[in-house]
Amino acid sequence: MSGILLRGLKQGLQTTWTLGKVIFPITLIITILQFTPVLPWVIDKISPLMGLVGLSGEAAVPIVLGNVLNLYAGIAAIISFDFTVKEVFIMAIMLSFSHNLIIESAVASKVGIKWWIIVGVRIGLALVAAIVINLVWNGGGEIAQYGFISKEPTNLTGWTEIGLHGVTTAFIAVVQLAIIVIPLMIIMQYLREKGWLTKLSNGFAPITKLLGMEKNTSMTLVAGLTIGLAYGAGLMIQAVKEDGVSKKDMTLALIFLVSCHAVVEDTLIFIPLGIPVWPLLVMRLVTAIVLTMTIAYFWNRSDQRKRKEITNEHSYHTI
Repeated sequence: MSGILLRGLKQGLQTTWTLGKVIFPITLIITILQFTPVLPWVIDKISPLMGLVGLSGEAAVPIVLGNVLNLYAGIAAIISFDFTVKEVFIMAIMLSFSHNLIIESAVASKVGIKWWIIVGVRIGLALVAAIVINLVWNGGGEIAQYGFISKEPTNLTGWTEIGLHGVTTAFIAVVQLAIIVIPLMIIMQYLREKGWLTKLSNGFAPITKLLGMEKNTSMTLVAGLTIGLAYGAGLMIQAVKEDGVSKKDMTLALIFLVSCHAVVEDTLIFIPLGIPVWPLLVMRLVTAIVLTMTIAYFWNRSDQRKRKEITNEHSYHTI
């Protein structure tokens, strides 16, 4: 048992170091950028585009903050303005698909999938969903009534305070990562060496098969669905190294997860905004399933065509 504990601890520390090297500098830079003219400039440039998805110019503030920072920043910005119920719902679905974009995409790319695929899928889904909702839903014109949400403002003066705040925030982000990843890796090491991981994978085999993936991808899906991309990346990295998950299956898994990850937390967080959250959850799940199955179908067809061409070429040369 002590051997399993030590091996799991070692794996957890290695994963924390790997992900921490990404999370710390990005968090530091983004935190400092909040106190510079950069984010206001980005918001100003994006504001005119908001009308294309049925949003007012002010909606650029929560959209940018939610994507550059996190969902909490996006929601805090939403309650700072008087938006309609329809606008709040559109922003909620957009931020469900695309939030904390820089860190989550950078961390997820550590498993070998190009970052632009992750970013492209998330932004694309956010825009398509917003356009569809804007065209289909004719209601929601009343002003949204927000629940009780409080956020203490951060008032800093001088670059020393801003820099210290950035370093502290980045350090806390890595510590939070370690608190989640290290125990998780110890548990996974125990489950793997005791054979429970194989049983769990077998249990999820029908779901992964439906999505076009092998059963050894199941833990990647479970981790991403429950704890999100950033924290689940540790299990994804380990799955590639130790469980023999192919690049194709990992790509499909990430496509599914960028559409639908941390489903419980990312859904419940929108409740204080006074909008129905069940449609958010259903839309994310359905989109993730349909998108992944579609890509897997055409990918498999392409692989079969290539194998057939190689077989025919081999037969021709043999004759």
